Amino acid sequence: MAVHLKTAEELEIMREAGRINAMALAAMRDAVQPGVSTLALDQIAAEVLRKHGCTGAFVGYPPGSPHPFPATITASINHELVHGIPSADRILQEGDIISLDCGTIYQGFVGDSALTVPVGKIAPTVQHLLDVTERALWVGIEQCKLGNETADVSRAIQKYVESQGYSVVREYTGHGVGRSMHEDPQVPNWWPRRALQRGWHSYPLQAGMTFAIEPMVNAGRPETRMLDDHWTVVTRDGSLCAHFEHSIAVTEGEPIILTMFP
Repeated sequence: MAVHLKTAEELEIMREAGRINAMALAAMRDAVQPGVSTLALDQIAAEVLRKHGCTGAFVGYPPGSPHPFPATITASINHELVHGIPSADRILQEGDIISLDCGTIYQGFVGDSALTVPVGKIAPTVQHLLDVTERALWVGIEQCKLGNETADVSRAIQKYVESQGYSVVREYTGHGVGRSMHEDPQVPNWWPRRALQRGWHSYPLQAGMTFAIEPMVNAGRPETRMLDDHWTVVTRDGSLCAHFEHSIAVTEGEPIILTMFP
């Protein structure tokens, strides 16, 4: 596997892609309330990208697929983990949580980030799930320093999430990001015992590496399943779940968060 190290000029482009992506997420976050459809949120994100001369990284993904993704964002409600398809029929209700994921292509580079948002007032136990998942993201980012490996990021996320009584999804991972939305290295949110025997590889962190860290946390068991729409992933036991994501760059010093919110 080849990891493409970004130049300073490429990182500046990625910072702008990430900034625009964060603006789209912030606009959706501010619009979330009971009665709003997930299609309306998708239209808000698409308009932000259009105003900045960008295209959506998710639309038509993956190329050549018999079931290409049809929207700018993924919008996943309650027990839906990721990849929910926006629809005029999906109306947010008081007490829901919604995970919003967006990807932006700017001058040939991708910005990718996500967050989970409460709809109106939510139960304290649900807010705790969101807080733990967001904190897990920062726990992973804190490991993104020279001298560490991608496995250190994975282990830190898993250890923190499980210490809070939640489970980490196994099937979906963080990933390299750059000219493509999915590049090397993969950055799982957990690290199995006997990883090498399972064909898992940990990559030493190098300045110029760029990847998305995205903890996906379930209130119940870690298993998931895909719905018949070929995209929406839900928790197998129907438990609530949350998802937060930033794209970051490894540097000689502290990591750069490429998708920081304005």
